Amino acid sequence: MIRQTIFLTGATGYIGGSVLWRLLNHKVARDFEIKVLVRNAEKARRFTNDFGVKAVVGGLSELTNLEKQAADADFTITTADINDLPATQAILKGMKTRYKATGKAPVLIQTSGTGVLDDDAAGMYTGEKVYDDTKVEEIEALPLTQPHRLVDSTIVAADNEGYARTYIVFPSDVYGIAKNGLTEAGLQNPFSIQLPTLIRASLDRGQGGMVGLGKNMWPNVHIDDQADLYINIFDKSRADPEGTPHGRYGLYFAESGEHRLYDICKSMSEILFSMGRSKSPEPTTFTQKEFLKYFGDGPDYYGSNSRCTATRSRSIGWSPKRSTADFMASIRPEIETIIRQGV
Repeated sequence: MIRQTIFLTGATGYIGGSVLWRLLNHKVARDFEIKVLVRNAEKARRFTNDFGVKAVVGGLSELTNLEKQAADADFTITTADINDLPATQAILKGMKTRYKATGKAPVLIQTSGTGVLDDDAAGMYTGEKVYDDTKVEEIEALPLTQPHRLVDSTIVAADNEGYARTYIVFPSDVYGIAKNGLTEAGLQNPFSIQLPTLIRASLDRGQGGMVGLGKNMWPNVHIDDQADLYINIFDKSRADPEGTPHGRYGLYFAESGEHRLYDICKSMSEILFSMGRSKSPEPTTFTQKEFLKYFGDGPDYYGSNSRCTATRSRSIGWSPKRSTADFMASIRPEIETIIRQGV
């Protein structure tokens, strides 16, 4: 049997490494030839020697290399720098080359994010709009200026042209410390972005913080449930390529609950206060200067609303095991780990 080739970007990252670990332990992993793109030559060597993964040294700015790797792959899974339009275009160019050579459309599983749904609440109100991943028209109506939208629309257009089958995954507020063989080997980042960033900012200012009044809401999903969704889509795309929604309809939200940012920041502040790391158990609003220092001048994920329900994701068999209660319970161990490791 000819082995199927999988090309993965972001293998050392929080989500990408978790997806890779599942592919390495897939029930038919022997049928896969997995290739990853990494910037570090030593890590590339270890991926190959320790885990049997073919590793290509390079970055997303090396467009000719990206194009070649995508042209050689049956499946491309992207989890790194998801707003990089030139990298996306290079990957799609490679996929078109493969389609012309084989007559079979290769598969792209692209990472986007529910940040595409965000508003400008600045923590001052709770948004009422809840998006559903089966209501495609509402997602398509979002302006191309929204985070991720330009890349996402470019990918859907490739599916419409017929030379690729595309599936877009929308992680939400992903939480939990990733634990697998790759994190144990020091090859994968075990931390998310959102909660650890809030924790580090609060530790630095000596006071639990929030954006505005923290009234905004976001969906959440545990890293293991998030990685499982990629595998669900991967498996369904192999077993039932025509019956699994793709292209315009291949939009898959990842959520297993939602939270108000105030509740997260309040719990974080109480824990930090109990440790002597916050002046008060009540979170205070980040000043404009602090906001720029800790979060930069990009999209305000920490003060925006991003509300959704993952109807389509669940329709293909994805069944997340965790809930918002698990997210709340993860805050203390996350804080303890960050303080202990100084990361």
